[in-house]
Amino acid sequence: MKVLISGGSGLVGTALTQALRAEGHTVSLLVRPGGDTSPGNIRWDPVSSFVNVAAMEGVDAVVNLNGASIGGGRWTPERKKLLRSSRVDSTRVLEDALSRMKQKPGVFVSASAIGYYGDRGDEILTESSSSGTDFLSLVTRDWEAEASRAESLGIRTVIARFGLILSAKGGALPRMLTPFKLGAGGRLGNGKQWMSWIALEDVIGALRAAAANEHLAGPVNVVAPNPVQNSEFTRVLASVLHRPAIFPAPAFALRLALGEMADALLLSSQRVEPAQLSANRYAFKFENLEPALHAILAKA
Repeated sequence: MKVLISGGSGLVGTALTQALRAEGHTVSLLVRPGGDTSPGNIRWDPVSSFVNVAAMEGVDAVVNLNGASIGGGRWTPERKKLLRSSRVDSTRVLEDALSRMKQKPGVFVSASAIGYYGDRGDEILTESSSSGTDFLSLVTRDWEAEASRAESLGIRTVIARFGLILSAKGGALPRMLTPFKLGAGGRLGNGKQWMSWIALEDVIGALRAAAANEHLAGPVNVVAPNPVQNSEFTRVLASVLHRPAIFPAPAFALRLALGEMADALLLSSQRVEPAQLSANRYAFKFENLEPALHAILAKA
């Protein structure tokens, strides 16, 4: 296949590019001004709505991984504007480019997040569950709406709702490790919130399945089949690191330090099932947290 990736320099994009190229696929990246000018990469600038559409002709699959880091800074009004524009507006520009292509790709895979569901307590969530009403839910809903425009172009469209991606190479896990390694780790708030996690290797496997499996379409929860509550996640992580987990972080302290972001990213509960992946018999490499963390941290 010939695959085009936007947002290819991030954690998921880098791993996906390496995996696809190792299998013999041709991978091109959409690069912004000042980005990687390697042969095959295609210029675009979402800010000015420029895309070199002619260079996109002939691709079989487009994977959209754009989006500024949700945990990259306190959610000031300016930061929230960036979080929205880097997802919704960038996807709109990419969709417009797809509409102008003479030969449309067979599949469009667009990133999303389980933040779509909002804070749902112990409720079991599948792809058919409704969205939440907080900031992250609304941004994600609009993000998915833009991505879904590809369906009207006759392109099979997969919306990949990522859970908490675990990797030693980036994302949230390396930041979690520091307090635990110092012996100061502990649960967040009351520890009852559900964490729907997935190993990076299974993220890449799920994205490859999304591109290749014609039966996958619409929202797909990219999470492992066995979510855990924060207290259990904390216990397992501490055990794997051979460290104690006796210093809980009170909810009020997290809110004081991080503001709105604390509720959305650390204290909200999403018990998500990968119903679509399971129905299509995706074989997870890591179904349970403890072996996943052992494998991931062995590479750290």
